Order: sequence, then structure tokens, then C-alpha cells
Amino acid sequence: MTNQNQQIEKLTLQDKANLIVLRAEHMGMCFGVRDAISLAKRVVKSRPLTVLGELVHNSSVLNDLRDRGVQFEEQPGEIETETVMITAHGASEQAKKRARESGLSLRDATCPLVHHAHKQVRELVTNGYHPVVIGRRGHVEVRGLTEDLVEYDIVLSEDEIDALTPQQRFGVVAQTTQPIARVHELIGYMKKRYKSSEVRFEDTVCQPTKQRQSAAEALAKTSDVIIVVGGANSNNTHELARTCRKFCDDVHHVQDPKQIREEWLPKTGILGITAGTSTPDILIDTVESRVHELNKISRKRFSESRLALV
Repeated sequence: MTNQNQQIEKLTLQDKANLIVLRAEHMGMCFGVRDAISLAKRVVKSRPLTVLGELVHNSSVLNDLRDRGVQFEEQPGEIETETVMITAHGASEQAKKRARESGLSLRDATCPLVHHAHKQVRELVTNGYHPVVIGRRGHVEVRGLTEDLVEYDIVLSEDEIDALTPQQRFGVVAQTTQPIARVHELIGYMKKRYKSSEVRFEDTVCQPTKQRQSAAEALAKTSDVIIVVGGANSNNTHELARTCRKFCDDVHHVQDPKQIREEWLPKTGILGITAGTSTPDILIDTVESRVHELNKISRKRFSESRLALV
């Protein structure tokens, strides 16, 4: 039995007559994101620093880093500092080479689990497999995984799998933040669709993503309302919200506590909170505080309306 289920079983009848706020057992920042942020803070203390792209997909974290002097640019040609940082999402060897050849000093904040995905792709290609990445086309991590490859395919649906050119051997990896259940669905479909081909899957979905997806599912199954906290550009946050909607009809994705609306809160029942891997603890705490604040306002208005009817 999970800690989440134990919490729910301990609720008394009196508890259930009020709004209960529960957090997912696993949520919020992963170690890869924390390490990347810590590295940026250390480096910028000693020299000017530019991050190539968004270090993390969270506006509050990025604003804090800007206040500390960290600069952000999307294109290498726009960088004015000597030191540049690769984000936690990783980059191709070609991109790193171009940066070095332009005279930039590189600091690499790539998550170790993204490094592992790069390694798996290289090994598949070396062993004669045609590489296929299950991921979001255009996402910075997927670009990093594929830019060094001569041939590759990116898929995220059965229709895209149908459009593949048949190969004798397919070697499949996944963007690290894809839901593992959906990845297995697509692998199964691919094997049925190309029965004469060998389909080899190397599981590159990271453990923090798996834990957060599983915890979000468990929370959604027992909640009346779910609030998912994370950046608008965060793939793993969008996937958390998508998973929650499979099991809960009332799911809201917010980046800021100010976005939470009083009418979202039920008078009784369970409101669950989960968060993407780029979401800092302080933002999760603020979201929960905002929920309690709005609940007090709502209950006060409800009591006043009842008194007015007497």
C-alpha cells in the first residue's frame, strides 16, 4: 500500500466533510534539474554566464537566475559571454563542437539520464539499427538526441508509426520525460505493424518521470480535483496533466498560484496537487497555501449565505 493510500484510509468522516488537500507521493524537481540550477548559480558567481536555451521550463526559476546575472539566449551567435552552459536537456555533439569552435567555454549541465539516452542511441546505430525516438518533435532534448544522426525518425502516435519506411531493424529510445505506459503502447503497436522487422527498445524514460507519473495516477484516482503545477513549456508537466485527466474529470494546469480560481475548489472531498520536474518546492508550497486561503474564503461566503437565508 502506498503512503498516499494510507493517508486516505486514515481520513475520518469529519475530515471527509471538509476539503482535504493531498500531495502526490512523488512530485516536483528531480536531481538533474536541481544539479543544473546549482551549477548555474556557482558559475555566475565567478564569471558572466549565458545559458543556451531555457535551463529549465519554469518561469519563476528562470527569473531568479536572471536576477543573479545569468543570461539566456536561443542561438549561439547571440551569446556575448565567454562561458556558455548546456541545459539539463542536453545537446548534440555537433552543437557543442560549434560552440567550442566559436571560442566559447562550455559548462555542461546535461542530466546524467539524458546522457544515458544519448549513449543508447549511439549503441543502437553502431549495432546496425535504424534509430527511432519516441518524443515530441522540436523539443530541445529530442533535437539533441537526433542532430548527430544521419538517418532517424521521431514518432509520438500510431499514425506516425504507420508512416515509417520499413526497416530490417528498428532501434527505439524515448524522450526521458515520456509516460512509460504510452511508450509501451507505441512499442507494442510498432511490433504488430512491422512484424517482419526486429524492433529493439532501450528504455530511456527516467526513473523520476516514472515515479511522478505513477504517483499522479494514484492521486488522480482518489481526488475530486487535481492541480498540476509546472511551466507552460514543460513536457513532463503536460504529460502529468494528461495522465491525471484519464482518472479525474477536473484537472487544472497552473504556472502560478494566482491562476487558481475559487470555483475550482469543491466544498468537500479531496483536492490533489502534483508538479513537474522543473517545479521548485517553494512554488508547490505557495500553491497549497493559496488553495487553503481560497477554501477559507469560500467557506466563509457559504456560511454567510446560509445565515442570510435564516
